[in-house]
Amino acid sequence: MTDKKKISDLAASAHAYRWVVLGGVWLVYFCFGLTIVTLAPLVNVVGLDLGLSHSRMGTVMGAWQLVFIASAVPCGVLLDRIGPRRALVIALLVIAASGALRAAAGGHLSLFLAVAVFGLGGPLVSVGAPKLIGLWFEGQERRFAMGLYMTGPAMGSMASLALTNSLMMPLLGGNWRAVMLAYAAIVLAAGLVWLAITAHPASRAIESRLAAAPREPQLKAFAEILQIPAVRIVLAMSIGIFFINHGLNNWLPEILRSHGMGVNAAGFWAALPTAVGIVAAPTIPRLATPARRMGILAALFLLAAGATLLLLSANGTLLAAALVMQGVARGGMMTLAMLILLDVPEVGSRRTGLAGGLFFSAAEIGGSLGPMSIGVLAQWSGGFATSLAMLTGITVVLMALLVALRR
Repeated sequence: MTDKKKISDLAASAHAYRWVVLGGVWLVYFCFGLTIVTLAPLVNVVGLDLGLSHSRMGTVMGAWQLVFIASAVPCGVLLDRIGPRRALVIALLVIAASGALRAAAGGHLSLFLAVAVFGLGGPLVSVGAPKLIGLWFEGQERRFAMGLYMTGPAMGSMASLALTNSLMMPLLGGNWRAVMLAYAAIVLAAGLVWLAITAHPASRAIESRLAAAPREPQLKAFAEILQIPAVRIVLAMSIGIFFINHGLNNWLPEILRSHGMGVNAAGFWAALPTAVGIVAAPTIPRLATPARRMGILAALFLLAAGATLLLLSANGTLLAAALVMQGVARGGMMTLAMLILLDVPEVGSRRTGLAGGLFFSAAEIGGSLGPMSIGVLAQWSGGFATSLAMLTGITVVLMALLVALRR
């Protein structure tokens, strides 16, 4: 019996190499988070250089989500066909290209298109990560692994928010275009690491077994999944969750600056929710057994509501509390919603790619509208109070959807 045959006969969930694969998934998602918020700490610098207002910058920061919405389901289908290894390589190449194109932007349209390119690679990461976790982990380990890899985008975002103005800009002579290129180079290096990790025989055996599995007609599976009431409610919830998360991810530095903080201080404070989320992300899913999941999700929605209300204050203590609350909510809301979706019996591991594509396609409707809406309302009202009130209203809608899901 060959080594490859032995590996294919061994359950992936029992193979020690699963933890190395998890590390690779974490790295890929780190690059995802790093690239998402590269513009957030540089809103003023880029805006002044390219002559863009807050509302126009809002449309730029929501550009990739528009593409994501249309490409998430096709990317889920593609991932099921070519396998996660190649899909994530393609994703990292596209994400790096998006960073490089941002560096070359000369105005609103070119910057908008550069950010939009990310939406072609992002879904392959968002769908591929849970697919890989579903293949390599089971039971409580799966919940822990999902929470752990979700610290990847949080760490990437925190690195971008905290280090862009304090380290990268001074290091690169205050040239924001050079910063974009440096981040693109980091993404390309991560692609090489991912290729090395997935060259292991254990990974290739899993990929071969996945390729040999019978496939059902995608349109039939798509229709069957959408007919499930719980799935439709989770998809609606994902829109609200991403509206809040992406809206605050992109505008939090500017919200803090509106309270009188300097650029560097706002960057470090804006990284606080991400730091808290890094602790919360692997912890909350482990606690969220099926019996507790709804109650914990309700608590997270309440924390998100409290955070948006406290962000209205300029008091340092209240702001710190708001950022901690937001970090806990951010660290768990999306992961629990995804776990609920994947636990639906009609979804199962064989439809993970398609279900994940549906989830993120719906979610990024909110992911796109969040940054755009906050930017437009801030421009219209001359501040962020109206935008934060809107986010509080979104949490009320999420609680109503959770009540419907309980039924």
